[in-house]
Amino acid sequence: MVLNRLGILTDEVSDRFEEALDWIAEQGLKHVEVRVVNGQNAADLNDDQLREVRKQVEGRGLFISAIASPLFKCKLDPSREAAAGDTFGQIEESVDAHFAKLDRVIAIAKLLNTNRIRIFSFWREADPSLYTGEIVRHLQRAAKTAAEQGVTLLLENEPSCNGGYAEEVALLVREIASPALRGLWDPGNEAYAGREAYPAGYAAMKEYLAHVHLKDAYIREDGTGRCVPLGSGNVAVIEQLKALQADGYDGLFTIETHFIPAGGSKMTGTCMTLDALRTLLKEAGTE
Repeated sequence: MVLNRLGILTDEVSDRFEEALDWIAEQGLKHVEVRVVNGQNAADLNDDQLREVRKQVEGRGLFISAIASPLFKCKLDPSREAAAGDTFGQIEESVDAHFAKLDRVIAIAKLLNTNRIRIFSFWREADPSLYTGEIVRHLQRAAKTAAEQGVTLLLENEPSCNGGYAEEVALLVREIASPALRGLWDPGNEAYAGREAYPAGYAAMKEYLAHVHLKDAYIREDGTGRCVPLGSGNVAVIEQLKALQADGYDGLFTIETHFIPAGGSKMTGTCMTLDALRTLLKEAGTE
């Protein structure tokens, strides 16, 4: 059931790592994804800092399920205009620099006792379909390195990247054709971009996914999105969870709420999301 496989991105709870871990442990969650630790991107932590991160996590009975890295959030070609998004403290770098960073993040994953690394598909081009071959070649190279090092890359649907939507990520995973690169399905990202997350998005992704992020998003009248607690946006959360169960999904779930209520904190927003999820799971019979 979902609760036995449920974790969270620590900096969605608090910018203070140990405070986040205390709350996560108190809530009975099982694992954490590491993205930012005390204001520093996980990809920039040194070995001593990483050993302390692992000590703090495992000392609370939790485990690290993945490194939520910023890998390949960069331009394919700096001479071309492209979209951009949040890099969580990382500067804009070249593709070659990101391949060097891949080697370091793989070493980080091993120090943190995980074999999963979240990645992206380069900042979104005006017409991503023109560059599918180039994207596939780069990510095949990354997947080859991952396979050699015994780790799995998780390619997330991220609207600011070329694999922005479910069908695009599915296409890339299919073309890359490596067991070391799978899809990370985020229904909330699909909804935030104004797409139908379930059933349409899930139908495209379900054969290729190996990890699930949980968030919800509501589309305003002007067409822009905002993140909201699970069950109060455009994602058919109960139906999605039931479908995952029916289709035999046995992987992990990670809350990535991106929701802070007016006058509240990250922890307040995450607590609201977790409470909503528990209610939805009870209604769906997928606790």
